[in-house]
Amino acid sequence: MPSQSLQRRQLSRSKIELFIDCPRCFWLDVARGIGRPSGPPFTLNNAVDALMKAEFDRYRAAGEPHPLFATVGLDAVPFRHAELDRWRKNFTGVRWRDDPTGWTLFGAVDDIWQTRSGELMVADYKATSRAEMPTTRTLYDSYRRQMDVYQFLVRRQGLPVSNRGWFVYTNGDSRAAQFGDRLSFTTALVPYDGDDAWVLDAFRHAVATVALTDAPAAKEDCDYCNYVTGAFAAGQVRETGA
Repeated sequence: MPSQSLQRRQLSRSKIELFIDCPRCFWLDVARGIGRPSGPPFTLNNAVDALMKAEFDRYRAAGEPHPLFATVGLDAVPFRHAELDRWRKNFTGVRWRDDPTGWTLFGAVDDIWQTRSGELMVADYKATSRAEMPTTRTLYDSYRRQMDVYQFLVRRQGLPVSNRGWFVYTNGDSRAAQFGDRLSFTTALVPYDGDDAWVLDAFRHAVATVALTDAPAAKEDCDYCNYVTGAFAAGQVRETGA
């Protein structure tokens, strides 16, 4: 059954990440509508994300900088734009159509900030629980690519976007003496200087992969493909007719 991505000729930021993670899993998902098994929803992370957005929106409405900005010497305010609400929704997001392929790339940003000079900076909220606060050096590669894609998309709206993006990391304290219906967080801004030069090429390669008649090779380290291959090899799974 064709996927919605194929029917609508569009790829989300997460589909690009899937393509990078494993072209075969991507092809099965988009070209054949066979997605990877999904895990449980990140309900606590989603709750933190909603609270973060509401908090930054209060400063946006007032035209004032968030107090966190002062901790890194950032002279900016949350950006106000008529399309911001749409850009933040998962199934609409910031959209750009690639005329040569006829496909659309989209992704939902968490926030955009504006410096005094008018330059825009993309921001992404992350909730975690680690022994130490994450730093630029310890950012996951997938988070870096996520920011690169968002910067690419916002630039395609004709807006001036800085290479400097920000991760708003809120780190839950799992070492408290007791729970008591409270989870304490420490929040910090983590800078990242993006590079979106790879995005267009990856997007077009992904679109070309969708058109393949046969599945491409799997990534050697793909846990999903290796599980299926191992199960068949062990004789625990066999194909049956309809």
